[in-house]
Amino acid sequence: MVRGIFITATGTDVGKTYVSALLVKKMRDLGYNCGYFKPVLSGAEIVDGKLVPGDCRYVLNFAGIDVEPMECVSYAFQPALSPHLASEIENVSIKLDKIVSDFKRVSSWYDFVVVEGAGGIVCPFNLRDGETLLLPDVIRALGLDIFIVANAELGTINSTVLTYEYAKQKNINISGIILNNYNQNDLMQKDNLEQIQNLTGIDVVGTVKRNQSDIDIFNLPEYFKEI
Repeated sequence: MVRGIFITATGTDVGKTYVSALLVKKMRDLGYNCGYFKPVLSGAEIVDGKLVPGDCRYVLNFAGIDVEPMECVSYAFQPALSPHLASEIENVSIKLDKIVSDFKRVSSWYDFVVVEGAGGIVCPFNLRDGETLLLPDVIRALGLDIFIVANAELGTINSTVLTYEYAKQKNINISGIILNNYNQNDLMQKDNLEQIQNLTGIDVVGTVKRNQSDIDIFNLPEYFKEI
């Protein structure tokens, strides 16, 4: 049985890739065979004439996994746009069955998999040809619980609670919240952490300082749900 966790966030550029890398490395440092998968990536780079999914490359390099980055993503697009628009520009239709199939393939290599989403919880993957495929559809199809990555700074109470409420409405189980860019000496950020827990009933299971190279989450392997 494969176990994993899905990393989503309160928005774009909140730190999903950074936190995913910390989680994968932490699990591997603990002795677990942990891997990484990203269903869809926008903003891929061209290196030596080849398309390279930068987020995947970063996580694999950080965690010390010797796998080609393109092996860990179902769809990679060069335009740094929402996946639904990037795929439309490149005339590629994002399909749920391919994502599920690729996830199963990658999962066969590992005991645990960290899956990183794109954008925020409502990120659209396909909005054409009469199809609507949003990030929650992918999360449910993979059967995973989620960690919500949120920025610890001003405005995070609103964005985190909205993300929590939407995920709950879509019948997605939330295992925890991780605050990125956290400063334990900042009174506002300490209050943000407390109020997020009060308003959602979900634990902030980890905090990450700027440029932190490790993450400490109590009983981390227990969050990787069997599917």
